[in-house]
Amino acid sequence: MNKPGDVKSQQINIELGEKEAEGIYSNLAIITHSPAEFIIDFTRVVPGAPKARVYARIITTPQHAKMLLKALQENVEKFEAKFGEINLEGAPNPQFGFSNIKREEKIN
Repeated sequence: MNKPGDVKSQQINIELGEKEAEGIYSNLAIITHSPAEFIIDFTRVVPGAPKARVYARIITTPQHAKMLLKALQENVEKFEAKFGEINLEGAPNPQFGFSNIKREEKIN
C-alpha cells in the first residue's frame, strides 16, 4: 500500500511523427509573455533578407517555461562538460541568434 507522500512513477509513450522528426532549423527565438503564458516564436533569419518567418510557435505556462529553462541549463552544462565551453564571443552578427526581446506591449 502506498504511504502518504509517495509518488508513483508514470510512463508516458511519446510518438514522434516523421515530419516532426525532421526538425526545423531556427537561429532566432522571440520570447514574449503575459501573466498567464510564455510565447516562444522560432524563426530563421537569413542575412540580407528583409524579413523572417516564424516556423513554430510554442505557447506554455510560466511553470513549464521555468522547467524548460532548467532542463536547457542542465543540458548545456552536460554538453560543455563533454565537449567544452560554448563560445558566444565573436559571433558573426550579434543581431542574429536566440534573444529575449523585452516588450512592454500586451499580448492578445
